[in-house]
This record gives sequence, C-alpha cells and structure tokens, in this order.
Amino acid sequence: MSDRRLELDDYPLAETRPDEVRGARGLSLNDITLDAVMAGNVTMEDLRVTANALQQQAEIAQAAGRASLAANFLRAAELTAVPQDVIMATYELLRPGRAADKQVMLDAAQRLRHEFAAERMAQFVEEAADVYGRRGLFKFRY
Repeated sequence: MSDRRLELDDYPLAETRPDEVRGARGLSLNDITLDAVMAGNVTMEDLRVTANALQQQAEIAQAAGRASLAANFLRAAELTAVPQDVIMATYELLRPGRAADKQVMLDAAQRLRHEFAAERMAQFVEEAADVYGRRGLFKFRY
C-alpha cells in the first residue's frame, strides 16, 4: 500500500488504484475471478469489506470535505472486528424505546471499547445515551 494520502481523485479506488484494494487474506481484485471461485481459492473472507478499505474511503471522504461521512466510515472500520450478534444488539439499543435506561447503553459502549477496541463506536453509543436521556427516549416500549 502507498504511503501517499488518498484524495478525491482516487475515488473509486477499484478503478483508480486497484493495487490498493485487497481482501482480508490479501487477495487483490484481479485475484478474484470466476475461475478462482470455482477452484475454491476465493472465500467469503476475500469478499468482505476490510477495516483498511473503510479507512481508505474515510480518507477520500475527508478530502472531499465530507467529515460526517468520513466519521461513519471510521466507525464502520472498527465494526469489522465486532461479531455480528454484538453489532445487532447494539443497533437494537440505538433504536429509541428499546433501551430501558441509560446504563444499558453505557454498558454496551464499554463492551465495544474494552472487548473490541472500538473507541469511536463506543463514543457514538455514549453520545446517543446522553441525547436519549435529554429527550426522554428511555421509555421502554418493546
């Protein structure tokens, strides 16, 4: 991978910098062919988005002046290391009326932070807990 910061002109990476796009096992886009799939040389792991790919997209979004989008990509990059069941449980808590109280959300944030090193996501959940508290959204409805 290049040490050069990605810019808006680098988007989309698959077309402008295909050498920069790799799956979790290191396969490049050129390695993912129908023949490779049929031979069993490509797995789901090769097709999943990687933290690195999301961080690269964040760089491009930042270069385009889209700070919020960049922050979303960086949180998503953290979530690549979080099991699906934890992601879904956290998503459920973020839906208004699903968490009984603020502490449930703070506990979820701590789990993200300590078990998965997902600091940005933990901060996002903590911020949501504060907002939900101010807006009275802890009325458990479901």
